[in-house]
Amino acid sequence: ITVIDDILTETRGTAFQERVWKALRDIPAGETTSYGALAKDLGGLGASRAVGLANGSNPVGIVIPCHRVIGSDGSLTGYGGGLHRKEWLLKHEGAMPATQGELSL
Repeated sequence: ITVIDDILTETRGTAFQERVWKALRDIPAGETTSYGALAKDLGGLGASRAVGLANGSNPVGIVIPCHRVIGSDGSLTGYGGGLHRKEWLLKHEGAMPATQGELSL
């Protein structure tokens, strides 16, 4: 799974989108974060929606692991490929027990 981390990307987005996409690449396989936590890490406490919009604009899903961002309550939310694929990816990475439908932070 970590071999994906070595793939170079050339993305074109706003400065904020680029910051979010870089932060997404820093989330290790097998781990998750919430939109709010990611916003706080980027210095924008209360910017969860902006993070969500940037996450949803990710041009290279999986390489920039937008699937590792979940709701603050641990729920699976917002994935362009469908929540069933997000769940599969997180289980594959070991971030979600096979029988669990929600994650804990």
